[in-house]
Amino acid sequence: MTTDFSPRLFERDSDIRALGEGLLACALPREAWTHEAHLAACLWLLTERADIDVDAEIAGLIRRFNESVGGVNDDHNGYHDSITRAYVAGVRLFLSQTTASGLTARVNALLLSDVGRRDWPLRFYSRERLFSVAARRGFVEPDLAPLPVGIA
Repeated sequence: MTTDFSPRLFERDSDIRALGEGLLACALPREAWTHEAHLAACLWLLTERADIDVDAEIAGLIRRFNESVGGVNDDHNGYHDSITRAYVAGVRLFLSQTTASGLTARVNALLLSDVGRRDWPLRFYSRERLFSVAARRGFVEPDLAPLPVGIA
């Protein structure tokens, strides 16, 4: 399953860094937390914030941000663990394969790649499994194909 999608690309490294720092500080406007922002922040965290253990901390970072802008993290809204962890795996894979250099070039190449697509996790998960309460609340293994393994 694919959907047509033209991502909003970034123009400057400073915009990506400000987005990542805004996530950490819970200082972004809610409307700035787009699909592109999620992926840009993930790539930034993996490549420029070695002090942050993304695997251990990503859930708390996103939940805290969601709550800071009035959102809730429940069975139907807010943080989705399996989608987030699928994209972390995808961003790591992308980073292990890209030849793009520079933060903006890497983020934009990610957004234009297969991994950057909004429906990318559905290559590994059935819709029913991915959008289940269990998959939102905690990581569930994919039922269609294993997630890729990448190095970052």
